[in-house]
Amino acid sequence: MDCPVPKNDYDKILLAHGGGGTLMHRLIDDIFKSNFDNEILSQGNDSAIFEISGTKFAFTTDSYVVQPLFFPGGDIGTLAVNGTVNDLCVSGAKPLYISVGFIIEEGFPIEELEKIVISMKKSAEEAKIKIVTGDTKVINKKSGDGIYINTSGIGIVYDEVNISAGNLKPGDKIILSGKIADHGIAVMSARENLEFETEIKSDCAALNGLVDEIFSVSKNIKVMRDPTRGGVAGTLNEIAKSSGLGIKIYEDKIPVSEPVRGACEILGFDPMYVANEGKLIAFVKSKDAEKVLLKMQSHHLGKESVIIGEVTSENPARVIMKTVIGSSRIVDMISGEQLPRIC
Repeated sequence: MDCPVPKNDYDKILLAHGGGGTLMHRLIDDIFKSNFDNEILSQGNDSAIFEISGTKFAFTTDSYVVQPLFFPGGDIGTLAVNGTVNDLCVSGAKPLYISVGFIIEEGFPIEELEKIVISMKKSAEEAKIKIVTGDTKVINKKSGDGIYINTSGIGIVYDEVNISAGNLKPGDKIILSGKIADHGIAVMSARENLEFETEIKSDCAALNGLVDEIFSVSKNIKVMRDPTRGGVAGTLNEIAKSSGLGIKIYEDKIPVSEPVRGACEILGFDPMYVANEGKLIAFVKSKDAEKVLLKMQSHHLGKESVIIGEVTSENPARVIMKTVIGSSRIVDMISGEQLPRIC
């Protein structure tokens, strides 16, 4: 029997295939989407949206392999719960229930496992969701990396909300909920035992409370995403590609804390490509942008929200940044990833 010819440039999986960049997207398109294709999967959102008996549901799944397991501002447990909650709420849904699957390496300390489980419990309580089912598998010593966690979540989509890149129109405004790159740099500093003058903590948080506030003032939210792997740059490129429209952003509007900016300069990273775990990007109808912005700024997770750009008819499927010196440059999707194993 003839063997299929690989569609990717690589015949083996690389770490970069999990990084949120072009390699990951090509892997998804060439291997997964082409074989699993159906009308729900083809939506291309953070959650699958489907209807049962007149009620719209959102369903999502994610796996967490972060190293180290514990980092400033969180751990693999808080990351797993909050990440799943966020995928649901930025899809326009109210998160309700999640499942948890643990893959645990033989010899993993029970004390650390309990710490992770307690973190998950607290995160679920804070997000007002329930962990309702799960699974546990134990693998041989040295065949894993301590513990991996998979979570799936389900929620009910808000009435009159339709999150889709296909809704975008030129003139729509882009709102970012706060400073970027905290999570990736916090994980990196813990992994490499780096010490900075000011401790950098992950922004890991459940965003459903902030999303509730947004929908309380406007249903004219075209697209929402949480810029995790691939960072803000990767997320904006995904949306530009899906919509076929251009995106224009302003460098001087992108909020980055000074400690994170300094750490990125030392390590040679661009904050635009570093992962976040407690931020969202909202594309809003122009006439509603200011009231949405004000509402976001009134919430503790959105107090540093800012309009960073707009959708344009120019440069289709491209992200263009207006720099602080007045020039323009393309913000492309990174090919691999700057920081592996950050979620």
